Amino acid sequence: MTPIPDKIKILIAYNAVPNAPNEADLDAISEAAVLDEVNAMAQALSNLGYRIENLPCTTLPQILQTVQNFQPDVIVNLCEGFQHRSELEAHLTSLWELLAIPYTGNTPQTLGLAQNKILTKKLLQAAGLPTPDYQVFETVPATCDLEFPLIAKPSREDGSVGITQQSVSHDLGQLRRVVGNLLAKYQQPILVEKYITGREFNISLLGNEPTRVLPPSELSFAAVAEQYHAIASYEAKWLNEHPLYQMTPPICPAQIDESLHARLSQLAEQVYCLLMGRDYGRVDIRMDNDSNLYVLEYNPNPDISLDAGYVRALRAAGLTYEDFADFLIKAALKRKHANDHS
Repeated sequence: MTPIPDKIKILIAYNAVPNAPNEADLDAISEAAVLDEVNAMAQALSNLGYRIENLPCTTLPQILQTVQNFQPDVIVNLCEGFQHRSELEAHLTSLWELLAIPYTGNTPQTLGLAQNKILTKKLLQAAGLPTPDYQVFETVPATCDLEFPLIAKPSREDGSVGITQQSVSHDLGQLRRVVGNLLAKYQQPILVEKYITGREFNISLLGNEPTRVLPPSELSFAAVAEQYHAIASYEAKWLNEHPLYQMTPPICPAQIDESLHARLSQLAEQVYCLLMGRDYGRVDIRMDNDSNLYVLEYNPNPDISLDAGYVRALRAAGLTYEDFADFLIKAALKRKHANDHS
């Protein structure tokens, strides 16, 4: 079919994934999940009449050649890393900026800030926003100033990579083993936080000045068996045959009163503003048994596949996936128009 000349051309860029994740490397499962996002976005944009091409980002020459050949009007940025290195997530958005091509989602600055959990914690504390007390370890700790129980995680990963049922420690001996294992595997500083017992909420946000806070979702721990910790671990998020995947269903919209809804929404919007969120994102918040709220992190590149939490929040707000996709393209084009006339 001959392309319609006046169709807006959209390039969907994403991190290239292995053909089949190695069973020995369970972390690759979350990386491969980006293909579901690509398919959902491509279908929605095609339905809206845009001209689509996919760009699995493998090498820099391949990326530049595809961009030169296709000449996109907008890039939908779904890249969560480059060449299986999650720490390069922000670099691809920097490339889109160097090429002066408008793109969807968060900026390199925000992606870099959010991926660095330690820097995020410092910013949250400086802004007076509640977040669990923490320490950072680059070697196996001889001592720890925090009160147990604690939870340890890699400081520069996302998608719950490195967070498992073994991540929670109840004494220094356990903590030393956990931190040692994480240091060996991920080769980066390990963030150790006070483990907040209680409920967990995901608050999705959409838009730019004004920002729309979508209905909060709760990760239900009601069915979690006693031998497990009630956390959003990698097993609970990605391993659909694991018991925890079945024991931690999301509830969206969360069954909460107006007061808690308002508190969650306000805190999420404050985080979004602090970290300069753009277009869309998600804030993860924990609530302890005394109803105190604690920000865990801001996810600037949340899963937007059709069965993901962000899309459930869209539906709860009365928005279709096509509404979301169309907003992203128009927001990117609006930025380009503003830059062209500045």
